[in-house]
Amino acid sequence: MTKAETLFHEIADGIPDVKESKMFGALCMKAPNGKAGVMYWKEYMIFKLDARDETEAMKLKGAQVFTPMEGRPMNGWLQLSQEHITQWPELAKKAMNYVKTLEAKKQKRKNKYPYKSLIENIC
Repeated sequence: MTKAETLFHEIADGIPDVKESKMFGALCMKAPNGKAGVMYWKEYMIFKLDARDETEAMKLKGAQVFTPMEGRPMNGWLQLSQEHITQWPELAKKAMNYVKTLEAKKQKRKNKYPYKSLIENIC
């Protein structure tokens, strides 16, 4: 485990109500509402920040909008290299506090009998 990955786990352990999970196959931190706010991806830390904090963080050298695939930027997600490792804990707290305020995704209700309505229409 790299120093940066170890730090990710330490940061997650230090933020109340945070659950470690996966997103795009990468480690992430999720709030109780199921929203991800921080991700550790390819030796970078990725943060979902509110507009004000994102504007401030974008001033850091090398900061950029997270783009997991070429031509597919994820607006609202900021990518920072290990050059700013000392700022990761503070930004992670800000990110998690922000995503806790977002509305939880509505869970899709699984149809217990997916073919029932189809059969009823036939009969």
